[in-house]
Amino acid sequence: MILADKIIKLRKQLGWSQEDLAEKMDVSRQSVSKWESTNSIPDLNKIIKLAGIFDVTTDFLLKDDMDTEQYLGETREPGLTQVNLEQALVYVDTKLAGANLVAKGVALCVCSAAPLFFLLALSNTRQLELSSDVIAAFGIVSLLLMVSVGISLFIKTNQFNRSVAKMHSGRFELYFGVHSAVSAKMEQFTQVYHKRLTLGISLFIFSSLPLMLVVILSGRTDMTLLMLVVLLLMVAAGIYVIIPVSAQSNAYHLILNEGDIDAGKSRSTKNAEKLAAFYWPLLVAVYLAWSFFTMDWHITWIMWPVGAVTFAALVGLMDLLAKEKAH
Repeated sequence: MILADKIIKLRKQLGWSQEDLAEKMDVSRQSVSKWESTNSIPDLNKIIKLAGIFDVTTDFLLKDDMDTEQYLGETREPGLTQVNLEQALVYVDTKLAGANLVAKGVALCVCSAAPLFFLLALSNTRQLELSSDVIAAFGIVSLLLMVSVGISLFIKTNQFNRSVAKMHSGRFELYFGVHSAVSAKMEQFTQVYHKRLTLGISLFIFSSLPLMLVVILSGRTDMTLLMLVVLLLMVAAGIYVIIPVSAQSNAYHLILNEGDIDAGKSRSTKNAEKLAAFYWPLLVAVYLAWSFFTMDWHITWIMWPVGAVTFAALVGLMDLLAKEKAH
């Protein structure tokens, strides 16, 4: 198979038009057309760039006696599922769609107590003439309703299971050029990921600040209840920002690592992920229980810096125990 045929086949395998390839090669569409019609041959630098874009070797492009089937047989492990660019991008979109539903569900569950706190605040200011029983009943109903809607969103994510099953079934192999194409998309996404991650974490960090300031400076019950609503809304907003971008980032990493989701992760990173799954929800539960029981919000915030240091210490301890076990 000659170079022109290989360029055509690899380009179409990735679903690219001549314009798409020309843009990636920083040449005109006419240049690509001439390569594919054998009216011209790309120079050595262009050959090297084509090899990088298509994720093949320069030998494969230049040797006419090596066709794609032969190259596939030599470079790919037998028995592994192969994934093309369209399948990879559908997987990313599917993971993002599922993560959006999860983010909405979690945000609704987090905010489920907000209507109760808001009504209690209005009742304390005498702007709402309702008995405590009526307020409690309305608050419980709204809480259950919001949690129910949240759970229904979690259940809806099951519709995506079949679409992602192929990528989650174990190791797989990428077709030519898929790795470089996905890498380019991930590079474009990285800036957005860092911005949204920073925004979400900032919302978590500052969510308790309005509440602490009101408790310290005012101490009014109605304002404290309103700031609780603000706290819940800020936490929910942080969750809504972080979950989708984290899911999209994880999807890109799984594709680029060809199903090996732990590839490139250090032991510390893996230990931190395992510990974080139950540590931080437990810390939030303890924080809220202690704060509501004592109403000492100006004191209970100390749990967060202490909890962060403890988390780092526990990860280090897990690493140490793992090393001793290995020896």
